[in-house]
Amino acid sequence: MTDQQGLFEFADLPEWEQAAAEDVLVAEVVFNLPLEKPYTYSIPDEFRELLKTGMRVKAPLGRGNRRVIGYCVKVRRAESAVRRLKPVEEVLDNEPLLDEVMLRLTHWISERYLCGWGQVLESVIPAGVRRKSGTRLVQSFVLSETADELVAAAKLPARQQAVVDVLRMATEAVAAIRLCELADCGPGPINSLRKKGIISAIRVRSEVSGELMGVSDPTEDLILNDQQQQTLNAIIAALQSGEHSTMLLHGATGSGKTEVYIRAIREVVSYGRQAIVLVPEISLTPQTIRRFRSRFKSLAVLHSHMTDAERHWQWQQIARGAVEVIVGARSAVFAPAPNLGLIVIDEEHEPTFKQDSTPRYHAREVARYRCSQEKVPLLLGSATPTLESWLRATRRQDTLLSMPDRVANLPLPPVVIVDTRNDPQISKGASIGRALRTSIDRALHDRGQVILFLNLRGYSPTVWCRSCGTGVKCPDCDITLTWHRDRQEAVCHSCDHSIPAPEKCPTCESAAVRYFGTGTQKLEEEVASAFPKATVLRMDSDSMRKPGSHDIALEKFRHGEVDILLGTQMIAKGLDFPNVTLVGVIDADSMLNQPDMRAAERTFQLVAQVAGRTGRSARGGRVLVQTTSPDDPSITYASKHDYLGFAAYELHQRKDTGAPPFMAVTRVIFRGLSEPQVCDTAHAIADKLRATAKQMDPEARILGAAPAPITRLRGYYRFHLQITAPSHEQVKLLWQRVENKLTLPDGVEMAVDVDPINSR
Repeated sequence: MTDQQGLFEFADLPEWEQAAAEDVLVAEVVFNLPLEKPYTYSIPDEFRELLKTGMRVKAPLGRGNRRVIGYCVKVRRAESAVRRLKPVEEVLDNEPLLDEVMLRLTHWISERYLCGWGQVLESVIPAGVRRKSGTRLVQSFVLSETADELVAAAKLPARQQAVVDVLRMATEAVAAIRLCELADCGPGPINSLRKKGIISAIRVRSEVSGELMGVSDPTEDLILNDQQQQTLNAIIAALQSGEHSTMLLHGATGSGKTEVYIRAIREVVSYGRQAIVLVPEISLTPQTIRRFRSRFKSLAVLHSHMTDAERHWQWQQIARGAVEVIVGARSAVFAPAPNLGLIVIDEEHEPTFKQDSTPRYHAREVARYRCSQEKVPLLLGSATPTLESWLRATRRQDTLLSMPDRVANLPLPPVVIVDTRNDPQISKGASIGRALRTSIDRALHDRGQVILFLNLRGYSPTVWCRSCGTGVKCPDCDITLTWHRDRQEAVCHSCDHSIPAPEKCPTCESAAVRYFGTGTQKLEEEVASAFPKATVLRMDSDSMRKPGSHDIALEKFRHGEVDILLGTQMIAKGLDFPNVTLVGVIDADSMLNQPDMRAAERTFQLVAQVAGRTGRSARGGRVLVQTTSPDDPSITYASKHDYLGFAAYELHQRKDTGAPPFMAVTRVIFRGLSEPQVCDTAHAIADKLRATAKQMDPEARILGAAPAPITRLRGYYRFHLQITAPSHEQVKLLWQRVENKLTLPDGVEMAVDVDPINSR
């Protein structure tokens, strides 16, 4: 008997016993465990008609027969006689939670991202759906088996007869309150019929209804310009083809991509089909959500602030086909739309589309596979596409759609690179240099609005001792604490550990502790001091903790109640404010100097995106980028709004160094409380991978094992290694060959990250 399958092979069984095996049904079940294959269980007679694929079951697992919830992924007849096969003990659902399409999709994710199928299923189905949140057990009534005989033998009063007539017409159990309404009676006749044995009471799970987000302040269509119309025509042609295709819409900031999405989705809805729209973060795109709400009759918005009951109800409405458009972050790619016609991914370059916990999928690749299976188009949109998407488009694996001009022929704003190495204001410790200060003065004098971008929150990002030269670090992470002046605490931005502002160095006990660098809190203080007549608003994850606070802040800015908006990357996404005449990037180097192969790409994207927040009206606008690396290609290309030039340069660099998208990369991270144990485990597995690669795939390379860039995180020591090969299939085959031989010691955990975008 194999451990995972739980089956015996009986080649020498008598013929009668083999024949009996043909009528045995078995269920293949996966659990929320990092296992490759399903377990096989027998299906008791009581569940033969009930159990279907896509349902959850309880079944014994392991030597102790612990009852564990799993997912039935297949029901089939036994291929051979079965003995001692453990049975399914309970079926938890009345209807399947997943159809065949979603089962295929989740199985593909488990293979593509090298994790357990059950782990994927547990992630795909929201907790509120699994718990049936927002439903309740309601007392309901049906006619008993002997009802006809009892009614014929008794002369029922009119009210009781009315109850019987209602139940005879019903196709399912009727809730007590509803039965009283239909029979026009109180509870008395129902209780009398129950005592006579004519009706029976049962408890049925009833859904608590919610409310779909429908039309809000309907708006008329905007007039499309020529490039928008040409792009829309190409998308409609793809929709009408009935085949899958992936289209990359490369449109400049302010070129009107959202209007094209809306028109394309309207075409889909006119066919009686549904569309899924993925956005980086719901809370940061309120303007986009409002535009969709104003144009479609039924809209479901899936976001992290929903209760489990709300999420369950939305899930049910989507599954019933009652929703035209589903908008959400990356997990919305799994919305159970039965009539899917299109998936749109807006700002497809955003790293938030990559899941950072198991299963570590990328929503773009999941959407690509789902669309290919359902033969519908996938539309990706961005002013600064990822190099992976751009390379596919230039190789004609995907279709490239281009919208290089802004609507109304508005020009892209001029971008000025400000070298701050010799700036007298910066030398004195200020964050705003002389040129940017002058430009802010001028913008405010002309009654324009200003956006200032700094991707570091807190007051000072570094707490440092001048005596011993060491930073004051988190005791659980290999990270320097950030001083938050408003809280008078030094905080770790990885684990949220905090201590009172240190008066002495914990290493040498010197009082020479200093705070260096500028975060958004310090910038806010400096701006308020330099421009006392201006109203200043800060947007970062510290100031925007309450649900809806982002929308409130942006509406204040939109209505002119705020003169200067400053914050982290959340202000660089999808904002359209015509009165913004100046954008200032405080420190472009904070993004550039990261230990990440995508640092240059992200720097270009952020500078280009934040620059696109200005110049969106006839008032025009300009951008100032402060940097100590004025000649860096990512900054110089961004200053020219030259995505094509940057992509050509960076792809050349990546090809020379064997980096994505020319090579497939998988990162394996090990963590544990004992540094020597984690180190030894990582090196042992790296050696096994090297030996296996030498035998089966000379093109594969194993880098490491080595300490991770953040060697200690949340109390765990971390090591990592990297597998590179020309294709994902080669990486998968290599890993699967080694995975079956791996035994992790107690106290060491392992995570596999395919196509990593975070190397910390």
